[in-house]
Amino acid sequence: MAPRHFLTLKDLSKEELKKILSRAAQLKEEQRKNILYQPFIGKVMAMIFEKSSTRTRVSFETGMAQLGGSALFLSPNDTQLGRGECVEDSARVISSMVDVIMMRTYNQNYIEHFASYSSVPVINALTDDHHPCQLLADIQTFIELRGSIEGKKVVWIGDGNNMCQTYMQAADMLDFELTIACPEGFEPCTNLLDQLKQNVILTHDPVKAISGAHLVATDTWASMGQESEKNIREIAFKNFQVNEKLMDLSDDHSIFMHCLPAYRGQEINETIMDSRYSAVWIAAENRLHSQKALIEFLLST
Repeated sequence: MAPRHFLTLKDLSKEELKKILSRAAQLKEEQRKNILYQPFIGKVMAMIFEKSSTRTRVSFETGMAQLGGSALFLSPNDTQLGRGECVEDSARVISSMVDVIMMRTYNQNYIEHFASYSSVPVINALTDDHHPCQLLADIQTFIELRGSIEGKKVVWIGDGNNMCQTYMQAADMLDFELTIACPEGFEPCTNLLDQLKQNVILTHDPVKAISGAHLVATDTWASMGQESEKNIREIAFKNFQVNEKLMDLSDDHSIFMHCLPAYRGQEINETIMDSRYSAVWIAAENRLHSQKALIEFLLST
């Protein structure tokens, strides 16, 4: 039987997504109660990193350990992945020795090609197009703090990047309204907008967008690989900072999230992540719990 992969949010059905989110909350509660749960003793995860990370590495490595397994950190600097070995060969060999593979890379086509030759589940831990693992944590956090996200208004402020595009898929699957506020020229993928337009509104005015928002999310203006555009982006995004003044225009019970790392003084001000609106730190921790639920789902399917 072919393995189940998690390369975009759409690799799950709506029912499976809700099941994983519910299970993540349960696993978090069990950990709080110090309940030992180790169904994957002897199982190994290969963690392939082309992009650096803090939260992704710590959460996946810790998650596998808590589930009874172990994790291997692999980077192009010390494997044949960075020396020109073809994707097909790497995928076949690595997947023959481990039970699940997590990849954090640049190109979505690369991870999809790798997964097509893998005999075990492959998890997208970030590409330039999608960041589905962070989305699991964000939605888990909203449900934990405010209940169902169905019918709610979510506002994305900033670049139409991988997180924005994953929120677009989530809006379609979980039936919430997503308003995207970005500068002209920094919109998400046109094809994706066309596919998901039923639940997505696009604007270039963050003040107009945020009215009535239940959840507000943002990300760095220049992602990894876009460092050369930093100055251009700072000019384009100067009116798109999320701060208390902007959040005061949202719903009275709105919350703010950022997938991190954050750059204070740019996409956010100095204080918003520690304000009454912030759910940033809860969402960061929930990467651990939601990914444990995902691993359990993929290894048990």
